[in-house]
Amino acid sequence: MISINFNNFFKTLLLILIVFTLHGCDSILFNPHGIIAIQECSILLISFLIMLFVIIPVIFMTIYFSVKYRASNINAKYKPDWCDSKKIEIIVWTIPISIILFLAFVTWNYSHILDPKKSIISKYKPIKIDVVSLDWRWLFIYPEYHIATINEIMFPVNRSIIFHITSNSVMNSFFIPSLGSQIYAMPGMMTTLNLMSNSPGKYKGISSNYSGKGFSNMKFTAISVLNIKDFENWIKKAQQSPKKLNKMSIFNIISLPNENHFIEYFSDVKKNLFYEIINQTYSKNKVFKH
Repeated sequence: MISINFNNFFKTLLLILIVFTLHGCDSILFNPHGIIAIQECSILLISFLIMLFVIIPVIFMTIYFSVKYRASNINAKYKPDWCDSKKIEIIVWTIPISIILFLAFVTWNYSHILDPKKSIISKYKPIKIDVVSLDWRWLFIYPEYHIATINEIMFPVNRSIIFHITSNSVMNSFFIPSLGSQIYAMPGMMTTLNLMSNSPGKYKGISSNYSGKGFSNMKFTAISVLNIKDFENWIKKAQQSPKKLNKMSIFNIISLPNENHFIEYFSDVKKNLFYEIINQTYSKNKVFKH
């Protein structure tokens, strides 16, 4: 007969279940590639370590009290008149108050350091990218190069990027996890986000705010390149595109709801198109409210 070690069997089964349950998890937030993302990752780690000062003692005391004061423990002391302890009161109040004060200081300090509007110092001229949230795609306008793209952006390493962000329909949220700082895209309004990449690579950009049935495929690619020539070639590729975005009527066609996740390039982009989109959306909302 074949003997089965049930202890090892259940350990193996548990390990397999954990692997298959967590195989979809991604540690992208703990693998930062941008100056902002690195600091945000440090905040998460600091907060996690501080909370362990509460969680670990609670777990230990739960096990300790369950064992010590179990019904079968005849050696446990019986103290029916015990009511309080000054030492315990001091401990249970001092520790959480200290943790809250420390986390409050960290939050207040980093909320100013990592202000999305705060410029990132760089020896190179920053790149300006206007971002428009569509249903359900992302339109990116490079006003200095007179080009636009859908679902793809490119920028050099160690060069600050200034994103001006709005929405052409409902509120959305612009987020490149590897570079840090999600920020909302709101119709008729403009928000600003400053980011910088520290290393070359392709990073996933997403919408982190539900905005309709096509929300799950509302993704884009952010490409960070080490060689400035690669960036310049990419700009030239867009400038040579036969597709143009020089009229609001063309934009209105592009902005129609579309769930197709593909990349497009546009040359000859209408000047101040981004601000016309904001004004157009603002006027629509104003009429709708009245």
